[in-house]
Amino acid sequence: MSLHPPAPAVSWVQRVVPRKWAAGWVQFRYVLQGLLGTVRASGSLVCPDGASLGRTGRAWLRYLPSARTTPFTFSYLLLLLGTTLVLRFADPVLTAKLLQLSSTDAHNLSHRPLTSLVSSAIWIEDGGWIVYAAIFALAIAPLERRFGPTRTALVFFSGHVLATLATELPVMALIHSEILPTSAGRWLDIGVSYGFLTTAGALAYLARGRARVLVLVTLELFVVGVYVADTPGSLDSVVTALGHAFAVHFGLLFWGPRLRIPARPGVPVDS
Repeated sequence: MSLHPPAPAVSWVQRVVPRKWAAGWVQFRYVLQGLLGTVRASGSLVCPDGASLGRTGRAWLRYLPSARTTPFTFSYLLLLLGTTLVLRFADPVLTAKLLQLSSTDAHNLSHRPLTSLVSSAIWIEDGGWIVYAAIFALAIAPLERRFGPTRTALVFFSGHVLATLATELPVMALIHSEILPTSAGRWLDIGVSYGFLTTAGALAYLARGRARVLVLVTLELFVVGVYVADTPGSLDSVVTALGHAFAVHFGLLFWGPRLRIPARPGVPVDS
């Protein structure tokens, strides 16, 4: 069986994404399809419970974000992919200006609060989209499958907005009181971490027994790890760490109890 994709498929994708990404992605897709086809054709490859590996593979694939089952997660990832490509290929002067206007630092929140709160959530660090796709699949998609896109978006964006305000408003007050210099109000503060940590905190509450403890420990270690890996002690690192901690516990303590209701009809509940 040939595992090389047709040339038109590669050329179409290469017009949208970088050539090295496009060829690799299309090749991976056809290899995966070939492997699944081989598994389906082989009756000897079975799981211990008797289910075919092909069926098991399809069961795992259903946990990936898709336009049908998780439209909010899927659409958001497409948006982040688009802005990631903008950062990769657009003029550096233009992208620097866009990021500066989108940052939710104290200066922007004082002059353009709505614009910065919204636009800051459409950018991620250049080249990190694959990592965020995995995070979204783990921290947002399960919540959306259970409670639907509208409620999931509400959890996500409420965490993004409130964690930002909870950490930046004190900075603004300290600047206005001349305790901090005005330069403390200008730094690059973009990303979606407050949002997905809020949904992850809500998922932690919905987990049971040891799973809840494991998720909580993982989230707390994530917050500490990001802080340590950044520039510990600097103002932006402290603000970001406090925002991460706020987001996790806001999702855990506020949204978790309010989401512990029966799932909407027709939506599969993750076990």
